[in-house]
Amino acid sequence: MLLADETGPAPKLLCKRWGKALGRRVRLTGLLRRSPRNARASLCVAALAIASASGPAVAAPPPEANAPIPHEPEALSQALTETTADLRAAIDKWVPKGKAAPNDVTLYALYQQRIYRLLAPNKDLARRTVARLPRGLADVSRDFLVAHRELYRLTPPIPGRTIKVGPALPAGVLLRYYGDGERRFRVPWNVLAAVNFVESKFGKLRSPSAAGAQGPMQFLPTTWRRYGLGGNVHDAHDAIIGAANYLHASGAPGNLRRALHAYNPSAAYVDAVLRYARRMRADRTTYYALYSWQVFVKTPSGDRRVTGPGLP
Repeated sequence: MLLADETGPAPKLLCKRWGKALGRRVRLTGLLRRSPRNARASLCVAALAIASASGPAVAAPPPEANAPIPHEPEALSQALTETTADLRAAIDKWVPKGKAAPNDVTLYALYQQRIYRLLAPNKDLARRTVARLPRGLADVSRDFLVAHRELYRLTPPIPGRTIKVGPALPAGVLLRYYGDGERRFRVPWNVLAAVNFVESKFGKLRSPSAAGAQGPMQFLPTTWRRYGLGGNVHDAHDAIIGAANYLHASGAPGNLRRALHAYNPSAAYVDAVLRYARRMRADRTTYYALYSWQVFVKTPSGDRRVTGPGLP
């Protein structure tokens, strides 16, 4: 049993919490690149000293929007493991899900997303980092990285002046809409969510595609006239129901690959959507994490984040 006084947690527990938090914050600035595990032990001394001076422990805040990211496999794997655990805990506390995501969910999700974006183009760094992750997280990370690479290759650069963004509907509301689509057309909710994520980051990206596709599910006008059931292509509920109708008519749920290929005739697109869908079906927390990711766009001058905290 841990011993504790009436004003705060026991020294060992406090050391574990604060030493871990301090170690992470220092490591993320690049000061603990070689031996974060050993350095954390000495940071416990500082944590206990702070506790003695300031009273009860306060949880470490999430990383700032543009916090530094480590660039070495060991530090990266630890940062991704800890951030994913922190994000899961923050999502568990996010009640009700019909409201906007809390600030800590947004910041943890952004930091997680930025780690994956750092790893995706560097296959060697990604391989060495993923090899150090716990098995379950390693499997999820491989799917995320492969899906990102597949979609990135398919995405043409777009001029910055044409980018339009806006807030997504609450995650809980969208989840009900996917459920409506599944009940009506038997297309799995997670497949509809994955299409929504891939096409417009759940409606955050409002720009039409280079081919003229529109709305949160990115319909071409001719396809929408046939499958949109008379709805508004820019309305999230109408668009999700229209997508379910189109996918069902194209073979879902019996043949999801054929249905998704009709939606976008690219094997890479189909594979990416199914990877995200598989992860959301296996763990609904993944849906809320992906919902909280931000919009990065490929422009002629490089990638650019256009939503979320910390922007000019």
